[in-house]
Amino acid sequence: MPRKPFVPGAALVVAAALAAGLSGCSGSSSPDGGAADAKSGDASSSSQAAEPGRYQTLPEACGLPSRKAIRSMLPGDGQDLSDAEARKIYGGVADITYDTDRRVGCRWTRETTAGTRHLGLDIQRVVSYDAATSDEDKAQGIFDKKKLAAQIPSGGAGSPSPAAPSPSPSAPKGKDKGEGTVTNSSGEKDATSGSATGKSTPGGSATQKAGKAPSGSPSQASDPSADPSTDPSTNPTGSTAPRVLDDLGDAAFLNDKLVTADSGVHRDVTVVFRTSNVIVQLTYDQWSTDKSMLPDSQELQDKARSLATELSDSLSE
Repeated sequence: MPRKPFVPGAALVVAAALAAGLSGCSGSSSPDGGAADAKSGDASSSSQAAEPGRYQTLPEACGLPSRKAIRSMLPGDGQDLSDAEARKIYGGVADITYDTDRRVGCRWTRETTAGTRHLGLDIQRVVSYDAATSDEDKAQGIFDKKKLAAQIPSGGAGSPSPAAPSPSPSAPKGKDKGEGTVTNSSGEKDATSGSATGKSTPGGSATQKAGKAPSGSPSQASDPSADPSTDPSTNPTGSTAPRVLDDLGDAAFLNDKLVTADSGVHRDVTVVFRTSNVIVQLTYDQWSTDKSMLPDSQELQDKARSLATELSDSLSE
């Protein structure tokens, strides 16, 4: 048979068609891959990070409370102060911090013949480095840990204190004599004498008489363990007991402890509140060298809460 003539142009046409087909196949896969990449990119960009907190900076701690509030919380015993002494006492001493946009603090102290009062202020701005957790949620978590550590009961400000267990009717009379308790710095109660644990309390309180004396009686005043502010019989509503505060910031609680030591007795009042991503801790205590003179719980709490409200209002401005 005669061979067909070879046409170079036809070969070029076939090669071009094959190349076009291959290009079309590869091109069709490329848009699909590009579409997949774009979709994943859109998904990541559409997931927004958690909202940042309201506060990006912090105020100067020593200048935040009003001078009037500081004077009220650090009363004297009638002595006159020079201008230099007043500036030293009421001006406060700033805490040393490495980043004043994240944490600031200040301390005030005034000594008198009746004892010493201390006021402390700590302000922390919380920042969450987790895109799924907001600064405010992170701050709430820190606040909850503080509340748990202080063993604050759940419930509102009107929640009553748990009733103290009554002595067993079969217990011999006078057995409780000399077995009073005092609250130590860790919040535990140790027996002053005659206890099974054998623990002794520093400074030793006066003997607690059997039965309950009326509020404000000499027997209670002479024994720091007989604290009328936390006794359910004299304070059935628990108005001065450690509790949650419903009218301060976004969340708040108050703690109150009476502590005895060799040098005397002191009451420590702590108010902690959160506003957005800022946590404020206010500590206020009064020392008395005379163990028969208990620092008044109601006075210290009222002043601490008043200052905490002032600070919350100032931060909200």
